[in-house]
Amino acid sequence: MGFFKEFKEFILKGNILDLAVAVVIGTAFGAIISSLVDDVITPLLLTPALKAANVEDLNKLTWGAVKYGNFLSAVLKFTVIALVLFSLIKTMNAIMKKKEETPPPAGPSSTDQLLMEIRDALKK
Repeated sequence: MGFFKEFKEFILKGNILDLAVAVVIGTAFGAIISSLVDDVITPLLLTPALKAANVEDLNKLTWGAVKYGNFLSAVLKFTVIALVLFSLIKTMNAIMKKKEETPPPAGPSSTDQLLMEIRDALKK
């Protein structure tokens, strides 16, 4: 019975659940980026380049037996994901920096003020 109890505690730890949520969200984010690259960027931006190379589909770009079209698609997806993540992290860092830069209140708080008055009264 101890093994299952320990396993349950391990699974229900906050870190494990946070990691599981991150994996699920990351997978969904990857699917969104794949769709963006395959369904939006490739047809809009790469169609002229593909037509110039006499290729209708990026996946059909080959050099002998090497299918470098698939590789280019993967590199493009990675670049878009890296750019989006960089933007998100940069924004979050800027927000966190603003929070750290907020100056403390000019004078003592009301609680500190009250404690100082009590201290002074006790000294008298």
